[in-house]
Amino acid sequence: MAGWGGFFFSLFNYKTEKYVIAENRKIGILFRIYQLAVLGYIIGWVLVVKKGYQEREETIQSSVMTKVKGVTLTNSSESGLHLWSPEDYVIPPNGERVFFIVTNYIETPNQRLSFCPESFKVPHGQCQSDDDCVEGEAVIAGHGIKTGMCLNSTGTCEIHAWCPVEYSKRPREPLLSEAENFTIYIKNFIRFPKFEFSKSNVLETSDDGYLKRCSFDKEKDLYCPIFQLGELVRWSGHDFQEMAVKGGSIGILIEWNCDLDKDSSQCNPEYSFTRLDMNLNHSVTSGYNFRFTRYYKDQNGQTYRTLYKVYGIRFDIMINGQYIVCLPTLIISYYREKKFEIINFRLDVIEYIYIYVCVCVCMYVCTCVCVYIYIYTHTHTYTHTHTYTHIFCLNWPFQKCCPVR
Repeated sequence: MAGWGGFFFSLFNYKTEKYVIAENRKIGILFRIYQLAVLGYIIGWVLVVKKGYQEREETIQSSVMTKVKGVTLTNSSESGLHLWSPEDYVIPPNGERVFFIVTNYIETPNQRLSFCPESFKVPHGQCQSDDDCVEGEAVIAGHGIKTGMCLNSTGTCEIHAWCPVEYSKRPREPLLSEAENFTIYIKNFIRFPKFEFSKSNVLETSDDGYLKRCSFDKEKDLYCPIFQLGELVRWSGHDFQEMAVKGGSIGILIEWNCDLDKDSSQCNPEYSFTRLDMNLNHSVTSGYNFRFTRYYKDQNGQTYRTLYKVYGIRFDIMINGQYIVCLPTLIISYYREKKFEIINFRLDVIEYIYIYVCVCVCMYVCTCVCVYIYIYTHTHTYTHTHTYTHIFCLNWPFQKCCPVR
């Protein structure tokens, strides 16, 4: 019973540490070097370089709307004069973040379902006799179905298809060369949900005519996202007229790196442009084209169509960014909004204090162990003497000559 009572009353005892100061400058200097190294890492690397006092969010929500304006007139032997407006040359026309602008095309008008020779450029459609044209077989990478006849006049199989087959000679100059002066309006809204921060790349103004008379300028009109098509291509390092012949793909990257260590007005969009379809070898992968058709009916109700193989520039708009908030600012904002939530500090401060304490303890232990080993080794390895006679007597062969003590 007395033992339990002693244990109970011992709980109310006050304990304190007793420090022993070792007046050894070598140990003290080494210990302080360890401490300064840890503090230098925390302050220099973690706080200054890595900015560990900041909270980051890289989850960005964005919306992109595009609009292209401009008209041009073409004159071809197939269709004559044709006025191209955005409804004709922008695909799709509803303003998405990926869109295509026609700059060149091959037109095959008045195609009807009938029988005609396959193109000589299609290897599987070439023949020397009817045996090479199996009836009912589809021409691989061709335009129709074989009828079983080999046409000696063309050296190709007769097919059932939309005739005549596609005219495949591409114009050497872009038919829509004036597309260089078209304008692209890129409206971008971004939001960082964690911090309820949102912004747009369009200037907030009550002037309705601002967007009608401005154009993008990095220094003067950063918040006027109206770009000239030719300038976009030049900023990617290429020539528009050259690219417009075979087409290509341009990537438009909008970066929002918002650092609220600075004022929120410094959170501005940064634009960069690069060509995506061309590699260093300039292989056949460069260029961009596809086909589409427009169907009509004649007076007799028969269907016919016009086939277009269009070349042009595909634009891919990519949004990237991060939102950085200084932790003290974050605490104040939460306090003002009266939201009692746990702020995710990632335990930075606690972790670094813990590392500092652990390193100090480890360095203390290592220092003590090293000093003990040094003293023990020095004591058992060396014998101190003040006479030369003693030195000779400790070494062979002088041991037999020394007097016995």
